[in-house]
Amino acid sequence: MSYAIIGFGAIGQALARAFARRNMAVAVASRRPAEALAPQARTIGPTVIARSLRDAVEAGTIILAVPFGEHREVAKALPNWHGKTIIDAMNTFGVPPEELDGLPSSAFAAKAFTGAKYVKGFNHLIAAKLAADPAVEGGHRVVFLSSDDEDAIAPVAALAKQLGFAPVTLGTLGEGGALVHARDRVWGPLIFQDLFRKEP
Repeated sequence: MSYAIIGFGAIGQALARAFARRNMAVAVASRRPAEALAPQARTIGPTVIARSLRDAVEAGTIILAVPFGEHREVAKALPNWHGKTIIDAMNTFGVPPEELDGLPSSAFAAKAFTGAKYVKGFNHLIAAKLAADPAVEGGHRVVFLSSDDEDAIAPVAALAKQLGFAPVTLGTLGEGGALVHARDRVWGPLIFQDLFRKEP
């Protein structure tokens, strides 16, 4: 499986560090040209490779770490996203619910990625926590996953485990997404909750 992170701000770089820690290859891209990202990518680790957006979207699994308002521009990179898994690590700080047609932010954003399997995940932690080693005191830092496609959850959960996290499934985007969203001034009860799960 090939992976890409679209967006190379604080969250994108934190996720890149998680891949680098496990010596896993990941492409990183943003609105800036690849050569502008390359020095920081190399600093994070040799498995983090700066790519153009056009090249990065060739990956099978793509993590969206762009500001919410930019997701439509990313979606235009392909006419159809069939066969791709999109992991939505975005939040909608300051976006009024009426701009989302009354939908959870992930359900709204998913409409732009026609044909993709769409999973909400890796969004509830601040960048510093996401970048830190998720193995702590015999446990693993929790990441929450939600999707309207049950088949999409398993491979994303497997990726989370590979990266050292403990995935916890919360249900559909409407159910689970509401627990972890940060939309306008309404925050879900699990947003920013830094939880750990002990090994059984």
